Amino acid sequence: MASLRDRLAVPVLAFGGILMAVMQTVVVPLLPDLPRLTGASPGAVSWMVTATLLSGAVLTPVLGRAGDMYGKRRVLLAALGLMTLGSLVCALTSDIGILIAARALQGAAAAVVPLSISILRDELPPERTGSAVAMMSSTVGIGAALGLPLAALIVQYADWHVMFWATTALGAAGLALAWWAIRESPVREPGRFDTLGALGLAAGLVCLLLGVSQGGQWGWTSGRILGLFGASIAVLTLWWVQQLRTERPLVDLKLAARPRVALPHLTALLTGFAFYANSLVTAQLVQAPKATGYGLGLSIVETGLCLLPGGVTMLLFSPVSARISAARGPRVTLALGAAVIAAGYGVRLADSRDLWVIILGATVISTGTTLAYSALPTLILRAVPAGQTASANGVNVLMRTIGQAVCSAAVAAVLVHHTGLVAGLPVPTLHGYLLAFAMAGTVALVACAAALAIPADPASPGTGGARGRTASPRDEAMERA
Repeated sequence: MASLRDRLAVPVLAFGGILMAVMQTVVVPLLPDLPRLTGASPGAVSWMVTATLLSGAVLTPVLGRAGDMYGKRRVLLAALGLMTLGSLVCALTSDIGILIAARALQGAAAAVVPLSISILRDELPPERTGSAVAMMSSTVGIGAALGLPLAALIVQYADWHVMFWATTALGAAGLALAWWAIRESPVREPGRFDTLGALGLAAGLVCLLLGVSQGGQWGWTSGRILGLFGASIAVLTLWWVQQLRTERPLVDLKLAARPRVALPHLTALLTGFAFYANSLVTAQLVQAPKATGYGLGLSIVETGLCLLPGGVTMLLFSPVSARISAARGPRVTLALGAAVIAAGYGVRLADSRDLWVIILGATVISTGTTLAYSALPTLILRAVPAGQTASANGVNVLMRTIGQAVCSAAVAAVLVHHTGLVAGLPVPTLHGYLLAFAMAGTVALVACAAALAIPADPASPGTGGARGRTASPRDEAMERA
């Protein structure tokens, strides 16, 4: 009979995933007030979000590779520790420079989900892997849905530092539980860490994502933005060549170029784009003044509660997703999820004035996201060797992050070009919001097509849905040892 620690491993890892998403979203309710609270400019305050995005994008594949080489539990604890330390520093200061640096530390938490998925593959018997991976994938949406109303309530009724004290306590609890409940996996990918590859990838991604995230503020044709994009192309090209020539690369590009790996990565980028528009546009639309003719004038707390049903739905549908993948294969689940996201945007296009229809459309999109996000890591697990699961899933999460960053820039560009004056202030028009919905729905349909193009391989080893697999990677590693 499994011990208490083993039985709690999946819930503890899921709690870590929820914490990661909560940490990313709790700062959102603070953004309008932070210039006044910190004495900083709105541009500087925006780096509270940008810093986390950049560090998370850079550290996710790096920490994933480190987990494959040096131990997934060890690196997972380090990521949770950095996340908690960043929250503690935020609780102790009002200096915007220190706050930005602390938020960058919290970006390390982005590696929690891919590391946890890899641990689940190593530790669980095949019949439990599919449902556990689906649950782990859904934690991203669950945490985001919980983080916004929680943070809004704290900010509304208490000093804003209290929010970071609360997340520090939650982070410490998650770290302690992970240290107690998670065993170190013997599955390793030996070799020397590719430091040059890590630095090259970091430089290229920082230039790319900084340009995407700041293009709206600095101007898409400005010298700084064009220089960043040019530098990104140059650095990532050199990095690509270096990775192909390195014996133990940070990212196995030959493996990543195979259709069974490349197409899930492409679909992750497209799904990240399609999913993120739901949160971005819904929050702005329902908070728009009633004088616009379409806005509902909701508070940030009420806005968070509108998104909460989507988070609950993600929790409920994660086991459904696992059953669909077991019966039909994760490729079908991924395509179905993308199609459901597109259907959700169809609901938003049909009616974006009534609150119940807005909530319904947002919840349908969250349901599709659950199906898609739970299938992506399963596809990766089936397509890569056991010793590269954390790094490969880290790259997949990176592609989602890039998709979200591009979505943020695209939605901002659409809304900026479709504004009207309300009480003398520029406000996005309903037509602009509908264009954003149509754009995201179209991207979801492209993601559906990409998912259907993934080669079917139901007998491939590496996950609970695969046939002919009787032992977990941990068991095989122990036998080899």
